[in-house]
Amino acid sequence: MTTVAEEQNVIEARASSHALAELLFRFRELGILLALALVVVAATIDNPNFLSATNVQQILSAASIIALLAIGETIVIITRNVDLSVGSVLGISAYATGVLYAHHPHVRLVFVFLVALGLGVVCGIVNGAIVTVARVPSLVVTLGTLYIIRGIDGAWAGGNQVNASMLPTSFNKIGYGTIAGVPYLAVIAIVAVGAATYAMRSFRTARDLYAIGSDPAAARLAGIPVGARVFLAFVLSGGIAGLAGAVWLSYYGSVDAIAGVGYEFQVITAVVVGGVAIFGGSGTVLGAALGALLLNAINSALVVVNVSSFWSQALAGALLLTAIAFDRLIALRVAPALRTRRRSRG
Repeated sequence: MTTVAEEQNVIEARASSHALAELLFRFRELGILLALALVVVAATIDNPNFLSATNVQQILSAASIIALLAIGETIVIITRNVDLSVGSVLGISAYATGVLYAHHPHVRLVFVFLVALGLGVVCGIVNGAIVTVARVPSLVVTLGTLYIIRGIDGAWAGGNQVNASMLPTSFNKIGYGTIAGVPYLAVIAIVAVGAATYAMRSFRTARDLYAIGSDPAAARLAGIPVGARVFLAFVLSGGIAGLAGAVWLSYYGSVDAIAGVGYEFQVITAVVVGGVAIFGGSGTVLGAALGALLLNAINSALVVVNVSSFWSQALAGALLLTAIAFDRLIALRVAPALRTRRRSRG
């Protein structure tokens, strides 16, 4: 028979074997920073122009738009759902912003962003309502709204285009302006990520989102309004995507029917590479933002070293698969350890 001492030794051995897995899971952001440093060093050695002020500003600005979208996507994925419509919402919001300025060039900046926010919120309400009320899987719902919104945007825009000459200088400056060499867009993203990080750590609603992603059934038994929280996650994702559309237009200066195409893949890749578990229940907004920065740094590095842009897509896909496999492995290692520790304490 197994003695108490032997059982205790087994418990301690299992806990020790999983310690490294838990450590890797908790310090995912550090790994992203190390990977980012390697990319920067390697690209700079090959071409010193990689660290030029212009290139760094371009990397930060492009990453900032993905980071903004990643905030909303992170909130949704934490609840064990996904929002594939963020690129389409960004596109129609960007075009709506451009059309608004084309017809009303003197409209106030605050009103423009409120319109972009409102349009995104409407899209988020549609997604959230279908997912929570009709109980349709979010993958199916948002894939459908991706094409619906894209179709509406295409029919609305047709072959028309809004260019920078139709936009006021105050709006365009958001996209190209800098503060002490740091792009306005980067400052906006840093503030937004900081605010979202604080909210996700401090408010009960955010803790409910993590509980839902970890175990929806247990969350319901604990009295958490699962449907309302998931609905809120989609509304926030839509609203943020709407605001990101206005920011996108200020950066690129022109918009047509194809704005935002493919952004959903970039955002989800950044979120998952940044340590947000695709199976829900764990991850941080900061990690997702760092994932966006890493992916944009890699894309820029490949351009600087004269590597085809097709390889950047292949590399992004490889990183996505690696991150999902890593998260799954860590989850399988951590869960037994937690169960073991609960039994040992009992």
